Amino acid sequence: MVMHYPFAVTISPVPLEPHRAPRAFLERLYRAAVACALPGQMLAAHLPPIPRGRTLVLGAGKAAGAMAQALDAAWPADAPLSGLVVTRYGHIPPRPEGPPLRIEVVEAAHPVPDAASERAAQRMLALAQGLTEDDLVLCLISGGGSALLAAPAKGLTLQDKQNIYQQLLRCGATIAEINCVRKHLSCVKGGRLALACAPARVLTLAISDVPGDDPAVIASGPTVPDASTCADALALLERYRIALPSAVRAALERGDLETPKPGDARWVDPTVRLIATPRQSLEAAAQAAREEGVSAYILSDEVEGESREVGKVHAALARAVARHGAPFARPCVILSGGETSVTVRPPRPGHAKGRGGRASEFCMGLAGALMGQAGVWALAADTDGIDGTEDNAGAFVTPDTLARAQRAGCKFSEYLDRNDAYGYFAAIGDLLVTGPSYTNVNDFRAVLIF
Repeated sequence: MVMHYPFAVTISPVPLEPHRAPRAFLERLYRAAVACALPGQMLAAHLPPIPRGRTLVLGAGKAAGAMAQALDAAWPADAPLSGLVVTRYGHIPPRPEGPPLRIEVVEAAHPVPDAASERAAQRMLALAQGLTEDDLVLCLISGGGSALLAAPAKGLTLQDKQNIYQQLLRCGATIAEINCVRKHLSCVKGGRLALACAPARVLTLAISDVPGDDPAVIASGPTVPDASTCADALALLERYRIALPSAVRAALERGDLETPKPGDARWVDPTVRLIATPRQSLEAAAQAAREEGVSAYILSDEVEGESREVGKVHAALARAVARHGAPFARPCVILSGGETSVTVRPPRPGHAKGRGGRASEFCMGLAGALMGQAGVWALAADTDGIDGTEDNAGAFVTPDTLARAQRAGCKFSEYLDRNDAYGYFAAIGDLLVTGPSYTNVNDFRAVLIF
């Protein structure tokens, strides 16, 4: 059975002259990228044989609800199946009429955990107790799971974790750095969930949202060994000047919060299968472009760095193509993915706090550096359908973005200084609003040059 979700794409067999409707063309590429990563399209192919004992499903992430539905639909109706997954508020996809889902789906907060995140983690650890060698645990893991599955380590409170997370999200740290810290402040991350399931076999089905597709980084690796150390986490906290409770600092210094390491005798052959990756989605978008007669080039699916600075780099490349026809011939579309970061700056006195996420901040950097370059259009959006904590997936950039914003009374430098990319693009009607996609392969960027 194939699950159907709101995100879909139809490719015409004839060129659609994207230069006549560049926004629609760019959105088609985005939807092609997202459709490629929907759990209902590929999860069934990765399922193992039915075990002799129980099959327990545990999971966390923005795609966890869709993954649970796809698994339930593919698993034989007469085979035992039960479990619990947690997803972001509003990220449970609609289901067709039919029998009740055998896997419970609950919701919690993202990107900062809440009490529901803690309850979900505690319940999963309890469900993992009493398993046998004949049992199978299917872990459904996707981006966002770090916040959605929060079990504070001994000596920490949920409020401690919330304060630390909020600082990390604002400081410009990479996702790998943030998750290194998260793993050492948790009772469930960094492989601890898998160890709690022993001696049962654990198979993780993961949707990657991180540069490099490292399972130890996706959702802070709750089912895989962790090579990082307490010293690594402490060094990162000091580098970014993150305020810590003294008891937490002391525990890290003593190594009391160390994670399970590769080679630990307690591991029971943990297996991870990546069912969707950023690269696959970019390839799908590239194919969609080529079927419309536009050459497509994938820069990388591992782009990191400050969002606005990454935007400037993309602008330099786009200008070279637009002005000199090199290194790519026009018309073409340049694609990239990965996970950039935003260093949040405090607003100036008298100015409102900014709103926006990585994708729209990238668009600010891109638009500012393009300076109205003719023939360049772009879309940057998060593949989960939510850019940061706002209601948009991302934003468009057009040759007249700066001019239209100026006519609307939006001073570019002021909006950029306070990280208010959402307000800037909302004022000129250039936000992309899709709603949740029920998957997550992270940043999607497409720059179209005629």
